[in-house]
Amino acid sequence: MSLNQQQKPKAINLFTATCIVVANMIGTGVFTSLGFQVVDIKSGFTLLFLWMVGGIFALCGALSYGELGAAMPYSGGEYYYLSRIYHPVVGFLSGWVSVTVGFAAPIAAAAMALGAYFKSVFPIMSSTVIGLAVVIGVSLIHSRNKAFGSYFQQIFTILKVLLIVILIVCGLFLAEPQQLGFLPSGGDINLIFSSPFAISLVYVTYSYSGWNAAVYLASEVESPEKNLPRSLVGGTLIVMGLYLLLNFIFLHSTPIDNLVGELEVGYIAANHIFGSFGAKIMGIMISFGLISSISSMVLAGPRVTQAIGEDIPLFKLLARKNSSGIPYFAIILQLFIVTVLILTSSFEAVITYLGFTLTLSSFITVLGVFIYRLQHPEVHRPYKTWGYPFTPIIFLAISLWMLVFIFIDKPVESLTGIGTVLIGFIVYLFAGKNKLSWTSAEEKFDFISAYKNEEKEARFFDK
Repeated sequence: MSLNQQQKPKAINLFTATCIVVANMIGTGVFTSLGFQVVDIKSGFTLLFLWMVGGIFALCGALSYGELGAAMPYSGGEYYYLSRIYHPVVGFLSGWVSVTVGFAAPIAAAAMALGAYFKSVFPIMSSTVIGLAVVIGVSLIHSRNKAFGSYFQQIFTILKVLLIVILIVCGLFLAEPQQLGFLPSGGDINLIFSSPFAISLVYVTYSYSGWNAAVYLASEVESPEKNLPRSLVGGTLIVMGLYLLLNFIFLHSTPIDNLVGELEVGYIAANHIFGSFGAKIMGIMISFGLISSISSMVLAGPRVTQAIGEDIPLFKLLARKNSSGIPYFAIILQLFIVTVLILTSSFEAVITYLGFTLTLSSFITVLGVFIYRLQHPEVHRPYKTWGYPFTPIIFLAISLWMLVFIFIDKPVESLTGIGTVLIGFIVYLFAGKNKLSWTSAEEKFDFISAYKNEEKEARFFDK
């Protein structure tokens, strides 16, 4: 990866970058995970507090990633940051997780949920076939033209946000209120510090995952030193507000016993708000809304694979672009992994496994904010984490709490996540470790030198 990369025309403005963040975040989780949370938690206050904690967690992460993204505005996300902050092997392992499951698993989960919602309206249809067809279609769209892909992303994101707003407004005025209290009571403290709360937080943080989406395409964002932090924080705040209101509507409109263990939470709530016919229309709209989530991850994920291909000769095919400047082979690889997951995995297993591995990766990245400041205080930072050091500390504390509880309660999924990382380490050993280390060290020297030279700095930020 060279500094000349920053001189290429930018195709992603602030609005599109924010749409990518919002679309990545608003996906399967908010329309499905409440059913798993109410199995052990019956308190309206605790359930909404759960989503509040998840929002604070995501916001603290977005604020921290904003600093790294503004200081190192290259595509690749954690792979790029961790290679420069720690060691190339750490960056590769994070990239390996992103390439193998970090994007593919959420895409698969979104496709499963889309298929389930569509099948609830049209029982004759196969949920698996519908999910696969959408993933293939969206992948083809994003492999053709970058500008068209951006417009496609914007349109479906706006439609999805409008859908949620309609659902919230109608739920407030049309639904029959349920007998569920939302004010705190004496038993809520014990619930908040319980194992079910920590495990449920995994589902919630999965629902909020995507708050870091824009950093994976940083090289293609206009004025990334300004727009990356704005898109991360702005998108996270929008989603946090929508999530709190949407979950309030689900609980306000639907008997909690009807939600226990159910996947199609949005469809069930819509049935209580609009009736059976209205619920079918809402089910179709939710299905179309999930296309936005799939689209945003199909757009972002291959950029990590491309960055790895640019650094490691063994994977250079994955860095190859088509005539439109799109990493075509990286998209094909991601599509293959998604297809395997859709055909072989369950929704719940995918989410728990994914929650452990991605939480571990983001924990190491946010910790890198402290380490990078100590290592390179001379580096120009156009944006510094608001609330530092408290905001990254809050993120790290919640992450550590979740990791411990997940490992205790879900050891199989946790060990599978650790196994994925170990497999990545073995791959790294056979993928030209010396070449990767040499490239990263040279690029790191050039990167820091760019900030010390005003002419290079101006070119670096494409001013």
